[in-house]
Amino acid sequence: MKELEPNRRIAVYPGSFDPVTLGHMDIIRRAAKQFDKLIVAVLNNTSKNPLFTVEERKALLEAVTSDLPNVEIDSFRDLLVRYMKKRNANVIIRGIRSVSDFEYELQLASTNHRLDSSIETIFMMTNPKYSYLSSSIVKEIAMFHGDVSELVPPEVEAALRVKFAAPKADKPG
Repeated sequence: MKELEPNRRIAVYPGSFDPVTLGHMDIIRRAAKQFDKLIVAVLNNTSKNPLFTVEERKALLEAVTSDLPNVEIDSFRDLLVRYMKKRNANVIIRGIRSVSDFEYELQLASTNHRLDSSIETIFMMTNPKYSYLSSSIVKEIAMFHGDVSELVPPEVEAALRVKFAAPKADKPG
């Protein structure tokens, strides 16, 4: 891992990304425009039972962000504020879909600020067309062989079909 100049603006967008959705991609693309480097960090959350392994999630994220030169994909299994220090980052990016998201994210941001007051959290409102979208919804639709083509990037749609051994879904209508 190469050390970066201290004046570079480095942000971390942490999450499970199980799987990455078009809502996540909206936040990634917009945040990448605001920072010199955006690290999309896959959380290895031991309390969850993910569909995709950390390695699979990283590979999918690398594929769908390959056109964004200042985006790096990584993973961590530690306190976020410690990971941020290791990566010389001081801004956390969090996507907000709803008021309930905001309440939860505010709690996390306050806790992170208490742990390290030099770290800021920036909330980005999701594009309204993705306000209902979650990885859990995507997985449920895919599990029942529904069409997720307008919810996830094509690489993720293909990976979901493999996970659920599904033929390509017919589009409704």
